[in-house]
Amino acid sequence: MIIGTAGHIDHGKTTLVRRLTGVDTDRLKEEKARGISIELGYAYTPLAGGGVLGFIDVPGHERLVHTMLAGACGIDYALVVVAADDGVMPQTREHVAILDLLGVAAGAVALTKTDRVPAERVATVAEEVRRLLAPTALAPAACHALNATDPADPGVTALDQALRAAAAAAAPRGTAGLFRLAVDRAFSLAGHGTVVTGTVFSGRAEVGAALSLLPSGIPVRVRAIHAQNRAATEGLAGERCALNLSGVEPAAIARGDWLADPRGVAVTDRIDARLTLLAGEAPLPAYAPVHVHYGATHVTGHVLGLGAAPLAPGRSGWVQLVLERPVAAAVGERFIVRNAQASRTLGGGRFLDVEAPARRRRSPARRALLEARERLLATGELTPLLEVAPWGLSAAALMRASGAPLAPAPPAGVAEVVAGSGDEGRYWIESARWVAQGEAACGALADFHAAHPAEPGPDLGRLRRIAAPAAPQALWRALIEAAIGAGRIVRSGAWLQLPDHAAALSARDAEAAERLVPLLAAGRYSPPWVRELATRTREPENRIRQLLAGLGRAGRAYAIVPDLYYESEVVAELAQVLAALAAERGAVEAAAFRDALGLGRKRAIQILEFFDRVGYTRRVGDTHVLRGEAGWRGAR
Repeated sequence: MIIGTAGHIDHGKTTLVRRLTGVDTDRLKEEKARGISIELGYAYTPLAGGGVLGFIDVPGHERLVHTMLAGACGIDYALVVVAADDGVMPQTREHVAILDLLGVAAGAVALTKTDRVPAERVATVAEEVRRLLAPTALAPAACHALNATDPADPGVTALDQALRAAAAAAAPRGTAGLFRLAVDRAFSLAGHGTVVTGTVFSGRAEVGAALSLLPSGIPVRVRAIHAQNRAATEGLAGERCALNLSGVEPAAIARGDWLADPRGVAVTDRIDARLTLLAGEAPLPAYAPVHVHYGATHVTGHVLGLGAAPLAPGRSGWVQLVLERPVAAAVGERFIVRNAQASRTLGGGRFLDVEAPARRRRSPARRALLEARERLLATGELTPLLEVAPWGLSAAALMRASGAPLAPAPPAGVAEVVAGSGDEGRYWIESARWVAQGEAACGALADFHAAHPAEPGPDLGRLRRIAAPAAPQALWRALIEAAIGAGRIVRSGAWLQLPDHAAALSARDAEAAERLVPLLAAGRYSPPWVRELATRTREPENRIRQLLAGLGRAGRAYAIVPDLYYESEVVAELAQVLAALAAERGAVEAAAFRDALGLGRKRAIQILEFFDRVGYTRRVGDTHVLRGEAGWRGAR
């Protein structure tokens, strides 16, 4: 169990820890000279049965609350220290508020310096503390009056026994989550190399484990572990650990970094969260500047309310934290926000989505997603999250949302779709939704054929933009491949068609249509119009249109504009010319395309608009750029 002290400066926190453990946590020369704690201090004492009780001693000065926060995040038990002569002071109140916002529900109170005041004063201060803790989760905390400077003081003995009993009764933290350690120190140890220390927030790591230093993304390997000040083969959630690392120098590590399994952490500068504003604070204005603290991380940013009205004092609501720099963060992390001057704690809460969007953050879909994420944190079940995900979620996204590895198989009613390699290419989606998305794709293809009977069909990217622009590209490809495998969609070159669309011409008409292909090819970049073909073949214009539409459905010819078809090989040449210009210029203007083809401006624009229409290019102002997923013929 890890115990964290809390309380005002000079109330005896360090003295009490030294009395309980025999360790002086003030290790800096300046701390000893000034008689105050400046940095976090650490002490350990053995427990019966072989366990270890760890203490994190925090500074109590108002200017060092950021350091206190780095120590308080991740503790199991709070030891609130109040001097009987001073009573409850400003940092006592702020520290208690912080502990409550961090969800610390177990603790004890130490009334120190009782030798300096009469018994009546001790009773008065005890009542002050009781009233302070009453609205918090620490309300049941027992109060121990003591004199930490007296080796024989019975109050110290009673407190020590209470702490040991609490440690014996505490349930160990679960280790099923993905490993995360909040780095609060990094240094080089002679003969060993780089060492980082911190509190393990979740999971377990063994000697030899491959982890990442985040947000930098540096891969590291664990060479050795000390857990609770003892050599160990693994570090577990809830322990203070020192990890000897290979692959990184101390200069590349800072307090606030995370040593983690990267599957459970995102590097981000936008986080959606539930924030509780402390009572007594003013309503939080839009885009309020704040300091954000979680784990050992401290970053500045702004708060954007996601509700209709500003967040009111004593209330909680959804907000988006817009941070000044990217940080490593995990869903469910508890955090604290302080004002822009870092002089006052405003509130705190939990992270809900560490990959929050910059747009449509107040939409009904986002609200439904945040509600599902809160249910996930409450129950640990992924089903609520999948219920509001029209295209499901990748295994990687689900692990970032839950902070834990996925089960080997999805729950009932959920399909697993392999759309690529690794966790990013493996999706879980509700089975009924997967079927419905396939139906919607076929329906969109039927609508396209009805609207564009002369075209063979859209390509993969164009149909996605028509039917499901929000679909992940890899998952959309898997959906269409499944439909093709089931015979519901057929592929003709780069084009997608319904089966009955591909068989539009009779054998006689197909033979007649084939006679038109050489005429189109001979015209190259200026093929004959429908009326010219009708004159040459002595066929009615309507019949020529029907034959050309059949060629279009078969992928043998393409309607650049109504009544003007280009043979497929010629269109492929035009696509190559356009690709070469795009590679050279980035964006292609009509004049450059015209000059490359030797055509008039009007015809060059018609061809460019055709490529825009079929999804090979995209118009940007007066230019045309290749789409990222574009590729002529069956590249998809």
